[in-house]
Amino acid sequence: MDEIGLMIDLHLAGERQGPGSAAATRRAIELAGLDAAKPLAIADLGCGTGASALQLAEELDAHVTAVDFSSDFIAALETAAGQAGLSESIDARVASIDDLPFAEAAFDAIWSEGAIYNIGFEQGVRDWRRYLKPGGVLAVSEITWLTAERPAELEVFWREAYPEIATASQKFEVLERHGYSPIGYFVLPTECWIEHYYEPLAARYDAFLARHGHAEAARALVDADRREADLYRRYSSFYSYGFYIARRSD
Repeated sequence: MDEIGLMIDLHLAGERQGPGSAAATRRAIELAGLDAAKPLAIADLGCGTGASALQLAEELDAHVTAVDFSSDFIAALETAAGQAGLSESIDARVASIDDLPFAEAAFDAIWSEGAIYNIGFEQGVRDWRRYLKPGGVLAVSEITWLTAERPAELEVFWREAYPEIATASQKFEVLERHGYSPIGYFVLPTECWIEHYYEPLAARYDAFLARHGHAEAARALVDADRREADLYRRYSSFYSYGFYIARRSD
């Protein structure tokens, strides 16, 4: 199995494929000013197994088009939607978030928790704008520096992992430059990382390694995740995911 296949297998049983929580999604919904009394069309891009898509569909009574590159993640979302009685509210599709099969101005909101980094923040906010209706809302979580200066070890790690990591002020400049008016921002708290992501992920390591015969590639993936979790525990005051909420300005 290749690296992508191993990553999917490791994360498939997880409720979330990155830091986040139902409380954080709910806070973003509130800041976005989305009104459940109105019929809403929402795209959840890089939806993973669908924690956010399910919550958006249920709490906003919205029609959610959920997109992920992994057919396994999409199948898991479809199963969960059926179990929750939300199959009619969620259209789950296998597609790449940098090649979306949508008409322009199709959505009232575009949502993406912890996934925009796959194509880069600037490309995402620039390319996805066309799919929003005038005045539509973009809500994305993105890795963000919380301080002006960082320990060298941390700086090197994240500059290699994701060169677009930056402060919130720099991210807002990108949003404004590409035709958005910022309307909300908050930092994901520690429990979004530890309780809702790293601890459930670590609980799956032994079974994952056993499934793959403790192959070198599987061990390398687990080691990389463990290193990332260790960095967060030591340096969480310097970075987190920022949740950015902005409106398409016309």
